[in-house]
Amino acid sequence: MRAMAEDVVTMEKIVSLCKRRGIIFPSSEIYGGIGSSYDYGHYGVLLKNNVKAQWWRALLQERDDVVALDSAIIQHPRTWEASGHIAGFTDPLVDCRHCKRRYRADKLEDGQCGEKPSKCPGQGPNCDLTEARNFNLMFQTTVGPVQDEGSTVYLRPETAQGIFLNFRHYLQFSRKKPPFGIAQVGKSFRNEITPGNFVFRMREFEQMEMEFFVPPAEAERWHEYWKQARYDWYVRLGIRSDHLRLRAHEADELSHYSSATSDVEYLYPIGWQELEGVANRGDFDLTQHAKYSNQNLEYVDTASGERYLPYVIEPAAGADRATLAFLCDAYDEDQIDGETRTVLRLHPLLAPVKAAVLPLVKKDGQPELAREIVAQLRERMQVEYDEGGAIGRRYRRQDEIGTPWSITVDHQSLEDATVTVRDRDSLQQQRVAIASLADELEARLRAPWSSPKLS
Repeated sequence: MRAMAEDVVTMEKIVSLCKRRGIIFPSSEIYGGIGSSYDYGHYGVLLKNNVKAQWWRALLQERDDVVALDSAIIQHPRTWEASGHIAGFTDPLVDCRHCKRRYRADKLEDGQCGEKPSKCPGQGPNCDLTEARNFNLMFQTTVGPVQDEGSTVYLRPETAQGIFLNFRHYLQFSRKKPPFGIAQVGKSFRNEITPGNFVFRMREFEQMEMEFFVPPAEAERWHEYWKQARYDWYVRLGIRSDHLRLRAHEADELSHYSSATSDVEYLYPIGWQELEGVANRGDFDLTQHAKYSNQNLEYVDTASGERYLPYVIEPAAGADRATLAFLCDAYDEDQIDGETRTVLRLHPLLAPVKAAVLPLVKKDGQPELAREIVAQLRERMQVEYDEGGAIGRRYRRQDEIGTPWSITVDHQSLEDATVTVRDRDSLQQQRVAIASLADELEARLRAPWSSPKLS
């Protein structure tokens, strides 16, 4: 018999599961690792790719007012002068003269004393902190063979500026006019002083950003629209609504370019944290780039003759933070016949593997039939074959990576061409004809889904 447990997720359990099952693990581990740098293993790649695919689906496939971009990571250094990143993209930094560690001056309560981790920096018996000084978060490098002042460039700290640099191109070739959006997914780099909490805050991370260009008079309406649309996206993909909230920034939190920003926040095991920001950036970015490039970036309405710099509504999400939120929300433990089972109750659309095909024994033609079924299903979804160990142990492996359906080939399969389909969440088993198996699984993938943890 099976009894559901309470929400038992912790960050330690997530980290352990991710390493054990090859989802996410420390980078460069054979050399002792490098701070807050992680590699995505096989199942992590599949999971994060599914998150990004659903983001693209929501913004591109289901709409006709958003177009795609993949801009360069290294951009002209004037880009970052115009955007304000060179002058203002800083955190206040302090050093401890005693233990030689560095901390963010405005986040000392989140840090740990180098000698006494139970205390915050500045509270330890030997703490001796310097005065705060500004520290620019951009990674600096050089282009060309000679390192001189003219060769200095930066790794982009956000993907947004590449969109603004290409705004005029999109007016010319995309046949779009405001309101319309330009979306991209890509790596960004920030030399964070105190990264941490697994993949929540890293120096190298992946963003999913869209800049939605609107007539100035419509900015407030579109800002409200995108706040709700982005919140609803997480709910549709299985995040429990009682673990999500929209929080408007206070006046002292707003960026200098923003007239209004709201965060979609998720209740991680570490508390409420930003999952995605939705900002009204006004016309700051286009104004700055027009000024620094001496190019006219106005939109001209050919019908009315009206000219204006569009305002920009920006939903900006982190692919890594979203992946972590889906992992945390899916993590569960229950009791089956007195044993604890760890399971990821992921939305089937996000699950790294949709179905696992398992021959009950490695003889009597069962592996051969199972391989045939795998070949059929692979044309339509991500599946895998597993014949190693007892069937119960194989079920547990699939449960831990979130596979929604396990398909068992047994003696009866050879007699009547049916298989047993086991549901990850309900544990119900149903006999399905092999001929209709792919259609049955695709129908289940398309069916409405909500987290079993809500019941």
